[in-house]
This record gives sequence, C-alpha cells and structure tokens, in this order.
Amino acid sequence: MNADAPVAIRVEDQSKRYRVLFNGATIADSVRTKLLFEGKHHPVIYFPMADVRQDLLTPSEHSTTCPHKGLASYWSVMVGDKAKENIVWGYKAPKPGAEGIAGHVSYSWKGVDGWLEEDQPLLGHARNPYSRIDTLRSGRRVTVKHCGETIADTARAVFLYETGLPARYYIPKADVRLDRLQASALKTVCPYKGEASYYAAPLASGEVKEIAWYYPEPWAEVALIRDAIAFYPDRVDSIEVAAK
Repeated sequence: MNADAPVAIRVEDQSKRYRVLFNGATIADSVRTKLLFEGKHHPVIYFPMADVRQDLLTPSEHSTTCPHKGLASYWSVMVGDKAKENIVWGYKAPKPGAEGIAGHVSYSWKGVDGWLEEDQPLLGHARNPYSRIDTLRSGRRVTVKHCGETIADTARAVFLYETGLPARYYIPKADVRLDRLQASALKTVCPYKGEASYYAAPLASGEVKEIAWYYPEPWAEVALIRDAIAFYPDRVDSIEVAAK
C-alpha cells in the first residue's frame, strides 16, 4: 500500500466529556474535543491545549511525519514519581483536511493509565459514533461443531450485529459442551462491549488455542450477551445457523 495515497480525513466536534488518567491524576479533561477520522483507522480523540494539564508536559525532541496530517510534535508526561516519554502528540500546522486538530493534542492509549467517556471507562480505542451494535434474541437453531463433534446446540442464542463485521452468535453456557473447553488466561477489551474472557480447546493439529469468548460483565448496551459464548468461525469445524 502506498503511504502517500489519498486517504479520507475529517475532523468532528464532540460534546461528550473525555478524561485521561495518569498516576492518580486527571491530565486532560474536556467537553470540546475533536474526533479525527483517518481512512479505516479507529477515530482518535484530540484535546484542546486549554483543557490539558500543560504543567505536567515536557516538550520532546522527538517528531514524526504523517503524509496525511503533517509533522507531529511530542511531549513527555510526569506526575509525581511516574514519567512516560513521548506519549502526547499534536500537529502545529496540520495538512488540509486535518486543520481542525491544530492547537490540540492526543495521548497514547497504552502510555496512560486510563480513559473515561463521561463516567464510564473507555477501553481499547475511541468509540466510533457511526458504529452500531444490535443484540437480538433468536429462536433459530445454532449448532457449533469442533473436531468432529457437536460442542454447542441451541435455539435461544443472542445474535449480535456490529457495523462492518459479520454476525456473531452468543450461545448460553447451558447449551455448550463446557467439558470440551478449558478456561484461558487471555483477556481482551472492546470499547463497545467491555472485557472479554476466553475458552481454549485443542485444534485438529493438536495445538491448544482460544476458540471462543464471552463477556462476564458486558456494558449495559449489550447486556443480553452476558456470559453467553461466541465461537471463532475459523477455529471450529463449522457454525451452522438455521435459515428459519
């Protein structure tokens, strides 16, 4: 892919309250952020400098160049005895299309300790306001086969439809052969659904790998999937969904 190829960029005003947390302090707090959309990337939240704890920032000599946004300057953060280098960046003279982020900065997701969207933790990345998730109870039969046997069979799954992604089928634990699965230590986060836990099982090759996930405490918007199990379609033999 040519890095210099044209990429759609737009900047939108946001009225939600966003906060960035670091070593027990709120280092950015704003209800007038900008959301930058760049191609297929997740949107990025930019804070006006007036709503940033500038006393906690130290300018860095580090810089990067983006063919679509221009030259980025960086800052390091220190709060008490904790410091992180180059986790804040901004574009002083952004290229056309990104002018709205001039005078604004953003933060490394992994470099800080946490984010809040209003009073709710924001996990993984900024939520795209144009993404939608629908969770619907369905009486259509869903059958999952793995290594030659049926490991899930239900007529009471929750079908989850998420913008831009294939449908996922969340099956009640009572309808899953849990004796064929083993709990995994893996945890991941989704800004739309919460923190996911996993189940693993031997593949045909003998390798043990996570083949299913569930949300013990999903966000309220997707509460129907609580503790229900969804399977990776490419890690099981098949997921069969009845047409009616």
